[in-house]
Formats: sequence, C-alpha cells, structure tokens
Amino acid sequence: MKILCISDETDPLVYSKNISSRYGDVDIVISAGDLPLKYYEFIISSLNKPLFFVFGNHNLEYLHQFVEQSPLLSQYGYNKDGKVQTLPPFGGGDFADGKVLYDKKHGLIIAGLGGAMRYNKGAHQYSEREMFFRMVKMVPKLLFNRLFRGRWVDILLTHAAPLGLGDDTDRCHQGFSTFLTFMQWFKPRYLLHGHIHLHDMNANRHHVYKQTKVINIFQNYILDDPALGKGKEDGKNGR
Repeated sequence: MKILCISDETDPLVYSKNISSRYGDVDIVISAGDLPLKYYEFIISSLNKPLFFVFGNHNLEYLHQFVEQSPLLSQYGYNKDGKVQTLPPFGGGDFADGKVLYDKKHGLIIAGLGGAMRYNKGAHQYSEREMFFRMVKMVPKLLFNRLFRGRWVDILLTHAAPLGLGDDTDRCHQGFSTFLTFMQWFKPRYLLHGHIHLHDMNANRHHVYKQTKVINIFQNYILDDPALGKGKEDGKNGR
C-alpha cells in the first residue's frame, strides 16, 4: 500500500496542477491535521482517493461541526433541537479523530487521536488524563478488530507526537505518554503524527517503539508498505 501523508503546512508539490502525475499512484491520503479543509478538497477532487484526517491545534474553524455532528445534522442539515446548521464546505474525507475506522476496500484499520497537549485555553487541547480516556473509549472497537480481523489496528493517526519520540520540550509540543501506552497495548504497525515542524527536511522523521514505527509526516511524506492493506488480515501480518 502506498499512502500520501500530509500535515501542518500545505506543500506546493501537492497543491499543484501536477498532483495527479506525482501522486496518482497512491492508494489513500492521511492527514495529521493543522491544514485547511479546502486543501483536502483539492486533493480528493484531484486524486479521487480516500482521505482520512484528524484535527490538530490550528485551523479549527469547523472542528465543532465534526465533533458535534449528529445523524440529523449529517442527513438533513438540522441539529437535535431542529435548528438549521451550517455544514462545513467540505466533503469526501473521513474524520478519524476519536474513532477507529475500517477501510474495507484496502483492508486497513485506522485509529485517530488528534489535538495537542494543553498549553493555553485553546480548542482541541488535552491533558494527559483526558487523552488517556479518549483512548479508553476506543477499546471496544479495537477489541472487535482483534477478535474478527486478527489485529487491533494498523495505523494510529495523531497530531501530537508520543512522549520522548520526536516531540519537543515546550508544553505545546510535548508528546503524550498515552500514545506509548497505546503502542504497547494495541501494537499498531505505524504511528503517524505531525505538530513538530521540520525546518531541516533532512532531519530524522523516524523512531521505533516496541513493534511500532513512529513517523513525523510534516508537510509531505510517502509511506510505501506492501504489508499494509487488503489481503493482510486475520493475523497474516503477524499482529
């Protein structure tokens, strides 16, 4: 499976009329957040590929409409009180934040935990305790995957980094130890994150924790792994 991974800053190589010739062979697109929805729309319309995303701690104008979305809102444009809502000017992507999603076409399981460490009173920021309980809410779906698909999850998609693995020392960019616990318990093949800007594009993006490869997907990264995807289910990938 070949995945176009994006995060934090729009990339002129992606946001280009040549996007199809450069990235037309990818299977899916994954975003770790802090990007405008119109960027996702451009990618989806240009490549016609599935896109999975979480929100970070910036570009949060429409976050509440994804988080608070109800069946009435998604189907008819009304909230539970019968009031008309303005839907985000966006369609086609899969919101993975706080969810465990299964891409049936590619046989891929993605869990998403967006947001950053709480450093002020801004939106989509969490204490370590809050992030841990966000993870705990995923356990039933992860257990279902383990029982019926032979593994817990393939990719954990986050915005922030794991603690001590490519994070930074300031409060805003400090990583979550919850992600270390997730990797230890649920053994994803990859943890993909953003948030930590790589001013030197030759800087190290990669870390390893237990059985998981941790990758900073800042701006643009191609993940090419034949072991991911359809045909690798039911324990065939060693999970």
